[in-house]
Amino acid sequence: MRVALFVTCVNDLLYPDTGRAVVTLLERLGVEVDFPAAQTCCGQPQFNTGYRHETEPLVRRYAAAFDAYDHVVTPSGSCAAMVRDNYPRIAAKAVAEGRDRGLTEAAASAVPKTYELTEFLVDVLGVTDVGAYFPHTVTYHPSCHGLRMLGLGERPRRLLEAVKGLELRELEGA
Repeated sequence: MRVALFVTCVNDLLYPDTGRAVVTLLERLGVEVDFPAAQTCCGQPQFNTGYRHETEPLVRRYAAAFDAYDHVVTPSGSCAAMVRDNYPRIAAKAVAEGRDRGLTEAAASAVPKTYELTEFLVDVLGVTDVGAYFPHTVTYHPSCHGLRMLGLGERPRRLLEAVKGLELRELEGA
């Protein structure tokens, strides 16, 4: 199984320890993780601010960067949702406007192999207990992208509930 980490531009610039922690976790679970240097932004900032045509080269770049991998894991629900939900729409619009230039194939190759981290752990690896210990009280806020676009459901909660020492409190209105 060939697995790549898509660290995302925000994590790379502001939270690089997140990427390191994901690699540490996956390697501890027996997964060999690659980090393709060709990866860049998924295009979400451009897409969300109305520069949708400008995301097309990033769709192709993402697909090319991760072409050799079976699974692409990202610690970002919004970036996973960008790939899985919006890449097909970007490609469809490009086809409708007569400028596909490989976007349909790029989206088709990227979408099924892109996973948000909790999905990968639970659905691909079959893991709900990662052996973590965190002796603190926490709450979980299910993100909009995780709920609506990715359908993560109870996966994040199942992982949190297995953390030794953790007291999980309900977030009102979650």
